[in-house]
Amino acid sequence: MMMRVSALFLIVLTGVSILVPWLSGVDPNYVPLAQQLEPLPPRWSHWLYWFGTDDLGRGLLIRIVYGARLSLVIGVVSALLSTSIGSLVGGIAGYFGGWVDKTLMRFVEFMMAIPTLFLILIIQTIYTPTIVTVMIVIGVTSWMGVARLVRSEVLSIKQRPFVLAARARGISGVRLLFRHIMPHALPPIVVAATLDVGGAILIESALSFLGLGVQPPHASWGNMLHNSLAYLLDAPWMALIPGAFITATVVAINNVGDRLRYRSE
Repeated sequence: MMMRVSALFLIVLTGVSILVPWLSGVDPNYVPLAQQLEPLPPRWSHWLYWFGTDDLGRGLLIRIVYGARLSLVIGVVSALLSTSIGSLVGGIAGYFGGWVDKTLMRFVEFMMAIPTLFLILIIQTIYTPTIVTVMIVIGVTSWMGVARLVRSEVLSIKQRPFVLAARARGISGVRLLFRHIMPHALPPIVVAATLDVGGAILIESALSFLGLGVQPPHASWGNMLHNSLAYLLDAPWMALIPGAFITATVVAINNVGDRLRYRSE
């Protein structure tokens, strides 16, 4: 039941975030002068204000939807990047073994010993934070778990009879790895990629909350939380609504990923 609810939530959220420019026709950064630049509570007079307004009088609902669009894109792209790097490193380490395996795994262990969030903060402080740099930084600092997973899968698969038969036929190592072994390791890779999307959304939200992620005027759940700090007592909906969407989205993604993991076992 939870998996179905989570999948439905993600489908609706993704569909609305993709279609919002054509469905609404509203600029998420539009500041109505009539709002007098004060946060207003939710009201039903117009769908734009169902979630209330922020400190500039902008409708939170439209900004939540645009924030979902940005968060999902960053999460998916970052997860694809980290999964690709991890699969490549883990596949090469597991198949070739020996000094190649030892060298790559020591590097993986070195990377895992560095606190990921602090490493991301350092990189984001050095470079100008943009949407592209956020995706790249999250992707290139989150691949180590996938590498270890893929390595263990390749170590198991390369001992199977069809791989030994292909090797006896003289098929090259690179072709054997990418044409015959890696396709059989796809189920756990897909599960890992799904779970990484939720982690990437959390990291992006944390970076934007600290001012090192998506920069205004782009709507992001993280920078919406940052903007709400000065109004926690007077306008609590400014923090509660984006926080609830972050929580619900990550929980839904994890539920779907856990279900995929169960089916792949």
